[in-house]
Amino acid sequence: MTGAKFKAAMIQLRSGLTPAANIDLAAGLIAEAKAAGASYVQTPEMTNILAAKREQLFAAIAEEDSDPSLAALRDLARKLGLYVHAGSLAIKVSPDKAANRGFVIDPHGDIVARYDKIHMFDVDLANGESYRESNNYRPGELGVVTDLPWGRLGVTICYDLRFPALYRALAEAGATMLAIPSAFTKQTGEAHWHVLMRARAIENGSFVLAAAQGGQHENGRSTFGHSVIVDPWGRILAEGGTEPGIIMAEIDPAEVTAARGRIPSLQHGRRFEVTEPVAEPAHLRVVRGQS
Repeated sequence: MTGAKFKAAMIQLRSGLTPAANIDLAAGLIAEAKAAGASYVQTPEMTNILAAKREQLFAAIAEEDSDPSLAALRDLARKLGLYVHAGSLAIKVSPDKAANRGFVIDPHGDIVARYDKIHMFDVDLANGESYRESNNYRPGELGVVTDLPWGRLGVTICYDLRFPALYRALAEAGATMLAIPSAFTKQTGEAHWHVLMRARAIENGSFVLAAAQGGQHENGRSTFGHSVIVDPWGRILAEGGTEPGIIMAEIDPAEVTAARGRIPSLQHGRRFEVTEPVAEPAHLRVVRGQS
């Protein structure tokens, strides 16, 4: 960790069914963030397309080597000279499966980290909404950290947020910043978004950087929005609403050291096993209801 402060920007989107239009909107907002002083810019999960129907998804996406969305974001990072973190793109990995894949791109346009979302969002919500991410996407298997000039970034995506062991593993691997680009549903976001984002920051003494999708999408889905930047003490430094736009905050890596010094839980973690209760020794057993 260098100790140098920097400005981070979260790009909030409302991705539709046309990747080129989604990337054009993202590119304009990224350029605005750069002009405002950002050195690291993050876009949400499913930056290139948010499609509910399988045929719409696979008609619009490509393999990584030929994906125009990724190529455009790499060119933009090079042109603007900043880190562009594509929170995730839908990338074709086989005729019937895609990867929900995040890319961290450096100021030279080089990809310095890739991460395939590990936890698939397969749920039935109380309001009748149903999601089966595993029908279209192949889950990843590896956690990912990458070194940035200001510290180490742990890379995750959306539903991963609900699995705290992943974030502890990233922190133990040296992550001082946790990226959680998302497309949270409106229902689950209203219930859990803020408390989970703050919890991941507090538990690990890390900054949380979470760009989000927000509003009513072309495919009919509603996402929660409220992109956030949270400091290692759990304070929200910046927050969006539901409209596309930018939030920014200054990140001071020294705050990670300070928070972990005050609550050194990363040093106190213990490996343990969970067992069934051991029966009381016979000489300690109390027999009730007898005279």
